[in-house]
Amino acid sequence: MDQRAWLVLPFAFAAAVFGLMGTAGLLTAAWSTVPLSPVVSGAGVAVAAAVSGGVRWRRVWLRSLRWVWLGAVLALGVVVGAVEVPALAATVVGVPVLLGLVFQLLVQSDESRQTAGCR
Repeated sequence: MDQRAWLVLPFAFAAAVFGLMGTAGLLTAAWSTVPLSPVVSGAGVAVAAAVSGGVRWRRVWLRSLRWVWLGAVLALGVVVGAVEVPALAATVVGVPVLLGLVFQLLVQSDESRQTAGCR
């Protein structure tokens, strides 16, 4: 995984989840706003931590800063927790991010499948 993609991963994951929450709220008419939950931010940080071993770090010393970055993102998620965002805005931002993540996953899967076939 590229270093820049990894830096954005916690935010992209959280945006995708908030997009799904916003879509569910709009479809069911259950709520009109989506709270920015620290739990979702924490899940994004957990996903980034889980894949951090596969990141191609440009500099060796940056590898140790990954925990500082993840801690800062988690702290930001706690600070903005309980901020209400309109469900439509969460959907408009989150669904394209979700589609982009799924597309990226399919591309990575296809590339690894082709690489495995070459051996």
